[in-house]
Amino acid sequence: MTGVTTPSLQAPEVGVRVNRWKRPRRVVSTLAIAALALTLAACGGDDAEGDDSGGGDGGDAGKVGVILPDAVSSPRWEANDRPSLEAAFKDAGIESTIENAGGDVAKFGTICDSMINEGVNVLMIVNLDSESGAACLQKATDAGITSIDYDRLTLGGGASYYVSFDNVEVGRLMGEGLTKCLDDAGKTQANIAYINGAPTDNNAALFKQGYEEALAPKIDSGDYKLVGDQTGEWDADKAADAFDGIYTANDGNVDGVVSANDTMAGGIIARLKANGLAGKVPVTGQDASVEGLQRILDGSQCMTVYKNTNVEADLASQLAIALIEGDQDKADSLATGTVEDTEAGTDVKSALATPEAIYIDGVAKVIADGFQPKEDVCSGEFAQLCTDNGVQ
Repeated sequence: MTGVTTPSLQAPEVGVRVNRWKRPRRVVSTLAIAALALTLAACGGDDAEGDDSGGGDGGDAGKVGVILPDAVSSPRWEANDRPSLEAAFKDAGIESTIENAGGDVAKFGTICDSMINEGVNVLMIVNLDSESGAACLQKATDAGITSIDYDRLTLGGGASYYVSFDNVEVGRLMGEGLTKCLDDAGKTQANIAYINGAPTDNNAALFKQGYEEALAPKIDSGDYKLVGDQTGEWDADKAADAFDGIYTANDGNVDGVVSANDTMAGGIIARLKANGLAGKVPVTGQDASVEGLQRILDGSQCMTVYKNTNVEADLASQLAIALIEGDQDKADSLATGTVEDTEAGTDVKSALATPEAIYIDGVAKVIADGFQPKEDVCSGEFAQLCTDNGVQ
């Protein structure tokens, strides 16, 4: 890479933010199942990672339990998925309990047990890993509760349904995005690197399948050379360290990076920025986070993949409501496809939403859809950039 005088990236100096996302309020301590059952109503509104009860007035209408994974790997879970799901269940008059495991497997298990003991009719989970997710789903099956894998398929879990985006397509858009950004920069020959998601997340494997397929022709032809392939664990700092190792091992000759989400892209770009390279090395992402959109506006991130979680949450809530109401025809009309559980060797009934690539000219659409607030994206130094790029 021309102009690079040192093969080792410096970590940002003290005070430089490495993309530590805005965190929700403090996490409620894990409670014993019996105590949680007794105090759930009183504690619901005070949880930091969003342990909460919502929905309609319930009664005999049925109840759905939702377990979200954390509030750190992506801001979407609390900022987008929770309010979308709560609104849909409330509108349908369905009681809902939506809690966040805070990235803690033990807490995930405790929440699962509590929801099953409460007698939810449908249990919807975003697993932290397939092993603990499968244990929860098996308990639901044993209790006669219909289950939905939300966003992430639990391998070997036996969920009744799966609702997500076409995650191979998400990865394909990232691969195509890197090619577009390299082409726009006039780089037809490039050394590229992959910073993948957590290996415990089946979605990470699907994303990688997509960008590998998209970039295979360029790699096979010799136009691109894959010089690094590491996990960033969905963590900004770990992704930055992984990229740093790849960059150093290749004497600074890295021309583009597929980062499997915006959180990790933030960490990578912070390292590039500290060395005067932000915007010179195209970096992808996904989730259309506030910070990701801002980096697209300032040119330090080349693209993101927009997964309108309102659409995903709407699909999931419609499915859960249909199942609670005993409307199998409606459920079948929503879950029109299947996705293979490669561990169990079975096909899971699935409803998949369509993702969209977002470059600088698409930031306005994400805001117009209401997915991210204009006041958040267009604050401070980004106000003029928003105006310049048609954000209304």
